[in-house]
Amino acid sequence: MTTPTTIKRIAVLTSGGDAPGMNAAIRAVVRTATYHGIEVVGVRRGFQGLHQGDLRLLGPRDVANIIQRGGTMLLTARSHTWRTPEGRAAGAQHLREWNVDALVVIGGDGSFHGAHYLQQEHGIPVIGLPGTIDNDLYGTDHTIGYFTAVETALDAVDKLRDTAASHERIFVIEVMGRHAGHIALDVAVAGGAEEVFLPEDEKSLSDLMQVIHDSQARGKASSIIIVAEGYPGGGQGIADAITRDTGIDTRLTVLGHIQRGGSPVSSDRVLASRLGEGAVEALIAGKSNIMVGRTGGGLTYVPFEETWTKRKDVSRALYRCAKVLSI
Repeated sequence: MTTPTTIKRIAVLTSGGDAPGMNAAIRAVVRTATYHGIEVVGVRRGFQGLHQGDLRLLGPRDVANIIQRGGTMLLTARSHTWRTPEGRAAGAQHLREWNVDALVVIGGDGSFHGAHYLQQEHGIPVIGLPGTIDNDLYGTDHTIGYFTAVETALDAVDKLRDTAASHERIFVIEVMGRHAGHIALDVAVAGGAEEVFLPEDEKSLSDLMQVIHDSQARGKASSIIIVAEGYPGGGQGIADAITRDTGIDTRLTVLGHIQRGGSPVSSDRVLASRLGEGAVEALIAGKSNIMVGRTGGGLTYVPFEETWTKRKDVSRALYRCAKVLSI
């Protein structure tokens, strides 16, 4: 049960790795708050900036013309200081000095840990928005930035396939995903990959060699193999194994941080806008210590602790689809 509260000023920050759509979320928070007569304070450089007191007022015009921009206008950083009670106490004091009644945190599970402890130790209402390209947070179908990251990786895969076919090579392409294979799986299916390696499902390299052998027997002269960075050994390990065991000309491409950048696609802009609006309305309704997500088209409110204690698996149906379509 939650009780509606009177909130006059909220703060918003982005934390952890940047994700396309964060600006759209900031814009939604500022404009929804303004619509309800609430002032907004922007915190620069995430929890590090909050600890240092790097805050400023934001109005509707301050967030004009940012919905199409990648990155985050508020900047982001990873803060070791915030992991200490003293660091969080300093941040809470800065919020009190600015007369802030509540905080919106846009980030991943590490950011939600920081928000959770702030609320627990200092009683400041906090709402989280899932901003991470990995799509690994429990309680939401998709996270802000995921759609764009997949499209960016897919564009690279399409280009590399042209080269792979021209030179009759195997390309191993490593995409982001330290603990989750959502990006890798979507890219593998959409890019027509012959095999995909996910952190959720370690497999024998002998199975990969059989896939390559079968592909060649069916007349395939080139192959695309997608590997999530969190798979044991990563893309380098897979590429080395292929070269060692088959002697086939194999090239590794690590897409890396290119997947974080670029203008957010429409799906990320819409998701971020809806979640940003939902965050402000949740605070007005008296909710706190939760993440606002979207499941089945509707908004969901998930306790912070569940976002890191409960596991979000990849789609097993899509995983089977990738296998079936790789022949």
